[in-house]
Amino acid sequence: MPSHSALGRRLARAASSLLVACVLAGATGWGTLAIYYSDLKSSVLRTTLALSFALFGTTALVLLARQRWRWRAIGAFALVFAVLLAWWGSIAPSNDRDWKPEVAVLPYATFDGDLVTLHNIRNFKYRSETDFTPAYYDKTFDLRKLQSVDLVTSYWAGPAIAHVFTSFGFGANDYLAISIERRDERGEDYSTLKGLFKQYELFYVVADERDVIRLRTNYRREPPEDVYLYRLQGSTDNARRLLREYLRQINSLREQPEFYNTLTTNCTGNIWLHARVNPGHVPYSWKILATGYVPEYLYEQGRLDTRLSFAELRSRGHVNGLARDADQAPDFSTRIRARLTETALPPSR
Repeated sequence: MPSHSALGRRLARAASSLLVACVLAGATGWGTLAIYYSDLKSSVLRTTLALSFALFGTTALVLLARQRWRWRAIGAFALVFAVLLAWWGSIAPSNDRDWKPEVAVLPYATFDGDLVTLHNIRNFKYRSETDFTPAYYDKTFDLRKLQSVDLVTSYWAGPAIAHVFTSFGFGANDYLAISIERRDERGEDYSTLKGLFKQYELFYVVADERDVIRLRTNYRREPPEDVYLYRLQGSTDNARRLLREYLRQINSLREQPEFYNTLTTNCTGNIWLHARVNPGHVPYSWKILATGYVPEYLYEQGRLDTRLSFAELRSRGHVNGLARDADQAPDFSTRIRARLTETALPPSR
């Protein structure tokens, strides 16, 4: 019967072997998908290389069970994987592609003290989700007049998944919406899996609410979307810092593009990253990853109006009917807020 020390060594070796096998299997899976969803133009070449790497990784896994070949297999896999990582790192984002019209024009900001001019604010003339006339305008905002920040959530696939964006209010019917999205090329469809592998660039839609909200409430049908609007609580100083951080990133993307990532660089994750410029920002939570629960999480953190229950706040914030009635009206932004508890941001102390 083996001694306790001998048994301990065996268990340690078994645990070590299992850990190496898990790492190797994970690297094989990631590498296979990275090659398959890479920017190599030939689909035949991509598929062949992906299958070859999967076979190579599987062979290395099998050889782990053979003492004689274990370290050779690990070494060979590590070498090939290092080459794969070097190639992967060389894939760079670009602003020079054949973009879909809705993400073709990059916005940017210019500053004159507290006055900021937003260039290329999107306000398309929609006839349907896919039939529209592109239209943009420039507008100057006075940061000293920033009064509110609203959170907008749009649901189309159950309670756990939502697109989340913000809208900055400068007074009656004067709102600037900023939606963090992916930048698609013509003919390119969205895939959550592809979004993990450098398939889309990052894009900030700077838009009139008659564009970015009305598109979702009035024109999207397959599937339809339910849109909710919530007034965030905080100080005007925090709101200005948040907006300036957005604009810094918008200008940066114009000079240095970045990749969108389904998990790490997406609509909600980037909002949280931007909000870290403010003291006392909310901690990260799984509810930020499960984007549909962001409003509930902010309510729990006291960042929404807690004078009402969350259920009542959510009911008041459902804007689809109001947006359909308002349609292209000049006071669209005021009308979709008819049921909100109107609380402006308190001044900083």
